[in-house]
Amino acid sequence: MLKLLHTRIRVGDLDRSIRFYEEHLGFKLKSRNDRSPAGNHIAHLELPGNAHTIELTWSADYDLSVPEDLMHFALGVPDLIAFCDCLEKQGIEIWPNGWRETFPTGRKMAFIDDPDGYEIELLERTE
Repeated sequence: MLKLLHTRIRVGDLDRSIRFYEEHLGFKLKSRNDRSPAGNHIAHLELPGNAHTIELTWSADYDLSVPEDLMHFALGVPDLIAFCDCLEKQGIEIWPNGWRETFPTGRKMAFIDDPDGYEIELLERTE
């Protein structure tokens, strides 16, 4: 059986990205390697209780440019409004505008951007 292990994204500043994911989203640094065979600096971040990790990769010779709407990943949160209220108090912009009014019933969702512009979808998960 195949198993999804990690997803890599390139970042513009490895330390800044690690701080963002740890401080705002609760990720933990699982491993860090500043000398990969290809010359990359790599950090694996995990969310407690999840096997899949995010691999943040930085290289001095890579000019990062993240196109708008290139990709996103989704995180499940138990109470979207409370989670987003906390993020807003930390200075994180939630989008789209009026996101609270878009779901009077049904599934709740909102988006944030990481420091490099990667989109992160926040979905309310009640289980």
